[in-house]
Amino acid sequence: MCNSSTPCTDTDRRKFLKTAGLTMLGTTALAHTSMATAAATVPKPENNISAKEAMKRLDAGNTRYVEGKSTLHDFKSEREVLSGGQNPYAAILSCADSRIVPEYTFDSARGDLFVVRIAGNFASVDTIASLEYTVGVLGTPLIMVLGHEKCGAVAGAISSIREGAELPANIPKLVDAISPAVGLALKHPHEDQLLKQAIRENVRLNVATLKAASPMLSKLYALGDIDIVGGVYNLNTGRVDRVS
Repeated sequence: MCNSSTPCTDTDRRKFLKTAGLTMLGTTALAHTSMATAAATVPKPENNISAKEAMKRLDAGNTRYVEGKSTLHDFKSEREVLSGGQNPYAAILSCADSRIVPEYTFDSARGDLFVVRIAGNFASVDTIASLEYTVGVLGTPLIMVLGHEKCGAVAGAISSIREGAELPANIPKLVDAISPAVGLALKHPHEDQLLKQAIRENVRLNVATLKAASPMLSKLYALGDIDIVGGVYNLNTGRVDRVS
């Protein structure tokens, strides 16, 4: 217990986050995973950082990537260290586009990022569950929703909504998920900026969805134990611009 005479440390908050996360998940399997993780020494102590520090680390890695100064990683040593567990410092909800590789974008090593990918980078039941796992069990303090320029999923949603374009198989489900962002973007007066606006609105809406996702993410966000942010990847430069 923490109080005015015994203030909480970062370690205390990490332990609380994992315990609270497991209580809300409410499954025996995840409980065993958490106990095993807590019992062992974390593989990457440098990843036990705050959300603010995690954001700075993402920014620094992206700057190296943009400038062509990415770090040379020792994958052999990383495999050995991570064979017993993981403690990523950030989670990325990214589009599945092959041109977007979060691990490269933020110049990260293995075990640093928990990446969830889906065309259109939107929060579905499955993607939310995956993010609940990383914050609740692994103690990840930061989630970023990462969109990108010229997103085909968003462009397809615009065509379907405006022109009635028919999309095959299960692809219309992507349109259903992205259509609220397209609706907001259509309110902007500049036609030539429609795709750009829809991409940014899609990031904003999904950041808001994750912040309100109950019972876990919303509670941890309200407590200040995690932060949830948005960004858009520039295809030409590799720069990730924050979306507020």
